[in-house]
This record gives sequence, structure tokens and C-alpha cells, in this order.
Amino acid sequence: MELEYSDDSLKDLQKFEKQLQAFFIRHVEKLQKMPPRRHMRHGLPWHVENVTQQARLLYKEKEGVLQIVRCFATHKEYERWYNSMR
Repeated sequence: MELEYSDDSLKDLQKFEKQLQAFFIRHVEKLQKMPPRRHMRHGLPWHVENVTQQARLLYKEKEGVLQIVRCFATHKEYERWYNSMR
């Protein structure tokens, strides 16, 4: 499966410390091997994965391309973004 990062996700990753970046990279590699699992509710076209207890990864799959949309270091950041999408 091909991998594509959005500009927002790359900016998010650059803000994180090296260890958290490594967690996200390993998780993305795992997602490339296994298809998307948990779909978001309310008709949103993305999937969400827990990278750590707090960190979240937002992505979508389209025609064999796994697009990383956003990366969140804390659950609070993710909730703030999620509530803005309602």
C-alpha cells in the first residue's frame, strides 16, 4: 500500500519529540501492512488509531493509498479538533 503524508501531518510530526515521532512512524508502517480498522463516527471520512494512550493518528484509505491526515500528541488536541468537525 502506498503512503502519503498531508502537509498538516508533517507539521504535526515535526513538533513532536524524537521518541513520539518514532512511535508514529512504526505505527504507520504497521498500518501499511494491515487495512484500516476503526472508522470515525458522524459520517466523517477518516479512520483514527491510538498510537499511545494519548497520541492519535488520523488517516484515510483511498484507492490503495494510505493518506496520513493529522497527528495528535494528546487526546485533548484530538478532541478539540474532533469537536470542531461536528
